[in-house]
Amino acid sequence: MSRFALSLAPLLVLTGLAAAQTGPAPQAPAPAATPPGAAQPAHGTTGHKEREHEGLQAAKVSLAQALDTAESKGPGRAIEADFENEGGKSYYEIKVLGSDGKLTDHHIDANSGQVIKSDNHPIESYFIRLKPSDVQNAPASLKQAVATAEQKAGGKAAEAEVERAADSVQYKITVVTGSQSQEIRVGADGKIMPNK
Repeated sequence: MSRFALSLAPLLVLTGLAAAQTGPAPQAPAPAATPPGAAQPAHGTTGHKEREHEGLQAAKVSLAQALDTAESKGPGRAIEADFENEGGKSYYEIKVLGSDGKLTDHHIDANSGQVIKSDNHPIESYFIRLKPSDVQNAPASLKQAVATAEQKAGGKAAEAEVERAADSVQYKITVVTGSQSQEIRVGADGKIMPNK
């Protein structure tokens, strides 16, 4: 045994004894179940989401329009979109996966619809599990999935992304209605999927 391992042994024994004496940590009460179909936070805390989506209802450009603009900048399909509000400036950040596998990030002004900036992300494209063919071959696009989710929830889409599902894709859309956000999943065929 190395000297390092020998010097750690007493510390590990003491830590184990201290844990045994204090007992298990108290458990927080489980959150109440939300009825199926009810609006619920997509992820994270509701307060964080409310702040993050602040300004969405006042935005003149919809997420679907911003997706159109981003996809018109080059060959490929959008795979992720987020509404952002920083320092009073609202914009959509949209990632487009090109048919060549390149990933481009477009920032679209949420009031004018103009492209603020575009950046290539060659390294990030290695970490996404989607292939250009997965997205190109899906019968419904992210834009169509956004329209379906907005119609179902009766609100405005704030976030949307494409996820790989078996041999196809599916879409995860966060729709904001008032101060509530709801996550809706849409299949590659453009139809609403049941909640898990």
